[in-house]
Amino acid sequence: MWRFISVLLGLASVAGAEPTHYPAPGNGRDVLSIYSTLDQPLATPLIMAFQARNPGVTVIYDDLLAADIATRVIGETDAGTATADFVFSSGMDLQVKLTNDGYAQPVSVPLARDWPDWANWRDMAFALTFEPGVLVWHKPSFPDGPPESRLEVIDWLSRPQAMGRIGTYDVTRSAVGYLYLARDAEHFADIWSLVAAMGRAGLQTFATSQDIIDRVADGRLALGYNILGSYADARARSEPNLGLLLLKDFTVVVSRVGLVPRAAARPDLGTDFLAFLMGREGQTIMADQLRLAAISLEVSGDNSARAMEAALGEQLRPVPVSPGLLAYLDQSKRARLIARWTAALQGAAPP
Repeated sequence: MWRFISVLLGLASVAGAEPTHYPAPGNGRDVLSIYSTLDQPLATPLIMAFQARNPGVTVIYDDLLAADIATRVIGETDAGTATADFVFSSGMDLQVKLTNDGYAQPVSVPLARDWPDWANWRDMAFALTFEPGVLVWHKPSFPDGPPESRLEVIDWLSRPQAMGRIGTYDVTRSAVGYLYLARDAEHFADIWSLVAAMGRAGLQTFATSQDIIDRVADGRLALGYNILGSYADARARSEPNLGLLLLKDFTVVVSRVGLVPRAAARPDLGTDFLAFLMGREGQTIMADQLRLAAISLEVSGDNSARAMEAALGEQLRPVPVSPGLLAYLDQSKRARLIARWTAALQGAAPP
């Protein structure tokens, strides 16, 4: 089943790559194993900072597909062998399913008591980042500024200059794109009018954030809808023609979720790494260097949940780490949502 989900969701990663070894900088034989969807180059600053505090620890880092992480953790646990000591994944629903099905273990992390309720499920699965879905826009295409709400996007899509210049995720291939669509459908009564307007304007769909951001940055697209803000923010810092904004009607926020597997060989090291990521140093590195907004209340810079919530309040709609995420793995519900998406794009009556 999990392998089927992996193929079906088409999550982007570098599956099949060899694990990266970070030798212990000091004399020590402890080994921490991590399975993660975070690209290995982005993980390096976090791992090096952790090793500076723990010089006797070698880190083995596996950069994997979200669904392949779940498959591996389940397979290794069921076979009675050790699995990773820590798992860090953007597949929120898959992480919650692992936890719900008994493949994670409760941990004792002092900062857990101060963690937001929506970001901590039973002291086992923790949201560690705060990543809004944003509108990315090509600045030269909007001299008076881009649309700022979904209704304004619908209005813009009716104009000749919109034809062929709107892009978003292919929800049949992108897990995060599918999650954004599902949440939009819950929060926005006119979501299918928006999708139909996109279809009439020649919507282009892509599997990855990078594909969309590249095309908006060089003007092939004017707008990218519901794009992971962390990637857009990092790119906008080096692309003068690339803008991003959080739509003012509401903004869905997703997170990367960390857990310590039940069959971890070294759950103590996995817990230590989780504590590091929840702490001020780990959260600051993620916010400042990786542009993954911090959740910790100890981090109050502009790239933090605290700052965003203070500025935007109810506009933000975080996806809670909870069993409610399991609904998005229900194959019949997924099929119905995708069928409705396809029908709206084609201008057909909903199934």
